[in-house]
Amino acid sequence: MKDHSEGIDDTTAPLVEHLAELRTRLIRSVLAFVIFMIASFAVARPIFNFLAAPLIDALQDFGQRPEMIYTGLQQGFMVHIRISIFGGFVLAFPVIAHQLWRFVAPGLYRQEKRAFLPFLISSPVLFAIGGAFAYFIVLPLAFRFFLGFQQFGMGMEDIEAAVPAGEELTIQFLGTINEYLGLTMRFIVAFGLCFQLPVLLTLMGKAGLVSARGLGDVRKYAMVGILALAAIVTPPDVITQVILFVVVYGLYEISIILVRFVERGRERELKAQGLWDEETDGPLNEKP
Repeated sequence: MKDHSEGIDDTTAPLVEHLAELRTRLIRSVLAFVIFMIASFAVARPIFNFLAAPLIDALQDFGQRPEMIYTGLQQGFMVHIRISIFGGFVLAFPVIAHQLWRFVAPGLYRQEKRAFLPFLISSPVLFAIGGAFAYFIVLPLAFRFFLGFQQFGMGMEDIEAAVPAGEELTIQFLGTINEYLGLTMRFIVAFGLCFQLPVLLTLMGKAGLVSARGLGDVRKYAMVGILALAAIVTPPDVITQVILFVVVYGLYEISIILVRFVERGRERELKAQGLWDEETDGPLNEKP
């Protein structure tokens, strides 16, 4: 049972003060987002060149010129806006997470703070790892897969010549910047969010909402759900879907191991407090 006399911050603000605190945290988060969005707009061109690097490498491997087009007069400007919003959110995420922590922390016990803080730190790290995995591994494979469906009936050296009689029709990629940016950002965000699975399930394990045994029992249903997720967030090609499935399912198995560690830690703590029932192999308050 928690001791309410010590371990919790001496913060007992009424509802109005809590709402005022929430407003302050939201204003600071929005200001951080706006500042970083403006900064990202100023360097939108280098950011786009960085995001386009996997496609550039793939096109060069096919012997093609790395170029894209935009078909609407406003698309070039709107791409800069999308890049600035994306960059603003990514750069402001640590500030937003810090403001969220500052709002929630006064209501937590010190032990709860120590338990929650590692997850707050690991979440952006795992998102960055997932985004990097998509950028450096998945995107190059996907682009080469898609570009493989081009048809060079005349040979690359005659690609700009007229089509002679009897030759196959030339089918060549000429993508728009808007379409490419949407595809790339969706990959990066999707993999970044999928890499949050261990954090989410481990937190649920600490809260007692899930158990390692329960996660293991629904493993086959989890596989079906992961396959459905892979089909939704990735384009309709088998390679990227299989990669996403393997990665997310691996994270699911890692999550089971982490939840098991959490359960063992809780068991050791309850045994030290004399609150563990060896007969039912559970806490005393759960004894039937």
